[in-house]
Amino acid sequence: MAALDNTGFVLDAWIKARLDQVERALERWITADASPGSNHAAPAALVDAMRYSVLDGGKRLRPLLVLAAHEAVAADVAQSAQAALRAACAVELIHAYSLVHDDMPCMDNDVLRRGKPTVHVQFGEASALLAGDALQALAFELLTPLDNSVDCPTQARLCALLARAAGSSGMAGGQAIDLASVGHQLTEAELKEMHQLKTGALLQGSVLMGAHCGTPTAQALAALQDYGAAIGLAFQVVDDILDVTADSATLGKTAGKDADNDKPTYVSLMGLPRSQAYAQELLAQAQQALQKSGLANTQALAALADMVVNRAS
Repeated sequence: MAALDNTGFVLDAWIKARLDQVERALERWITADASPGSNHAAPAALVDAMRYSVLDGGKRLRPLLVLAAHEAVAADVAQSAQAALRAACAVELIHAYSLVHDDMPCMDNDVLRRGKPTVHVQFGEASALLAGDALQALAFELLTPLDNSVDCPTQARLCALLARAAGSSGMAGGQAIDLASVGHQLTEAELKEMHQLKTGALLQGSVLMGAHCGTPTAQALAALQDYGAAIGLAFQVVDDILDVTADSATLGKTAGKDADNDKPTYVSLMGLPRSQAYAQELLAQAQQALQKSGLANTQALAALADMVVNRAS
């Protein structure tokens, strides 16, 4: 039976409806057809690698956060629905590109992702590199449609938020710290900074992008920023926990990889019980932030936070 909270909100039903929408849009937008304003179609082999890396797999947590934040903030959800859908798909493309590159031999050299061979194993290293590059570019193309379906100020805000979340002071910067930290003992503060950038920035950015598809108050925006920071860090803490408590079949990726590569994690630094307790503390922080937001429709955001912390894979 689907989980039902005391407001009558059913997360499973909410997720299914939104994921159906996101999957259809990704299927439609990742094609070899010429982009608006271009006379050239994309090479079919490149598009095959792009579609392999994105379609039919993954939790889609980041798109769900975009849509949940949009619904919490927007006075008229239908009016800004196109902006929110494009933002949801764009952030998933950035996430997918980061995984493609992260799995490559020059980084983590992993062979399993989402229960299937990684992109460089399936298509070769050069094709994987180009597929990641193309996905990153397509994300910003989605945020800047030429059909006036998203107004220019919203386009600019969404591009800025996504660029900051993915760039050198966000995800890419965190990955650089991660690579430089192999074999080194980090302090708790250093580990937190690394994960806030590597994983947390894009999750927090997803929340803020959804909010900016609507018209958030200063109070709501500050609260959602705190909420995004809490679940962004919680996601990585739980990832570290699952890396030592779950098997590869459950995770859909290689279990125990962090320990094998001598990478610093919350479990290696704090131990398993304290890491589990810290994840619950971060969940409480996220829920408290929602209570301070002044927003009435935060059931989806609250349920997603619970799902992040209490997931099994």
